[in-house]
Amino acid sequence: MGKLIMISPAKALFYLIELINCYAAVYYSNFLFFYLRGTFGFGEAANLLTAALGGLIYIFAAWQGGKLAQRYGCIRILALGLCGVIIALALGMAFPTPAAQVTVFCLWTVGVCFIWPALETLISERPGAQLSKMVGIYNVTWAGGAAVGYFTAGILIEKLGMLSLFWLPLGLTLVELALLPLAARWRKREIAGQYSTESLTPAASLAEGKSFLLMAWIANPFSYVAINTVLPLIPSLAEKFGLSTGMAGVVCSLWMFVRLAAFGIFWRWTGWHYHFRWLTLSFLLMIVSFFGFLMAQSIALLLVAQVGFGLSIGLIYYSSL
Repeated sequence: MGKLIMISPAKALFYLIELINCYAAVYYSNFLFFYLRGTFGFGEAANLLTAALGGLIYIFAAWQGGKLAQRYGCIRILALGLCGVIIALALGMAFPTPAAQVTVFCLWTVGVCFIWPALETLISERPGAQLSKMVGIYNVTWAGGAAVGYFTAGILIEKLGMLSLFWLPLGLTLVELALLPLAARWRKREIAGQYSTESLTPAASLAEGKSFLLMAWIANPFSYVAINTVLPLIPSLAEKFGLSTGMAGVVCSLWMFVRLAAFGIFWRWTGWHYHFRWLTLSFLLMIVSFFGFLMAQSIALLLVAQVGFGLSIGLIYYSSL
């Protein structure tokens, strides 16, 4: 039996912030494509181009977000990212034009690229031998928030209206911003206690932690780009199969739950570490599953493709750690 994982109050709050943030992120960014299609007539090509633009920005902004968090402090960069997301969503409500919405999506992407690396660093700092376990909980947390978010967002949008695409995530982000000062105070208190009662973490552990986080920052953008080749096509798939926005969220959330299960399995079993073959096979599975999304002629085949896609994303992420 493994040792019980002790989570400090500050880290518990950071996990909560991450859970809320991921739900809000999925609510806005994943269902933005339904909004663009329904309001402005965006087709598959326009939605894919929008997603590709966001993915390109993400690749560079996520890397810079991690570096800025190290240079200027995670709390400061996290707060800046949350404020950026709030401003972007407010602009989205104020300027309902196609060009403005694409610009807002790009600004929002920069904001979350400040948030996610900072949160992962805050959760991963000074855990000693529990580093992989703490990051494992982090991965399960955000993957769970994403799965539940996609499953419920379409239903909520049908009930609350398409404008909730902006105001609901904005409100949730305000909650995150309100929780941040408390988490920061608790973290400062815990760090002071650790330095007064514990010896410094050995240099080897610090080096291992930096290597772990560096590889995670590299893996995250590739996973993001892979996922965002599928998400823009879901409104078209919903129309193809006669699914409402709510039902599309329910049906097309399966791959996220499979990814969540994969994260849980690979968190508990560490045999996946540094296996290039696993990474290669996962990319091949992702390609096959992606075409399964595009070519599915029934809901059953669509569900099968999602199982492969969710598993491949989980493998891509974890085989890169």
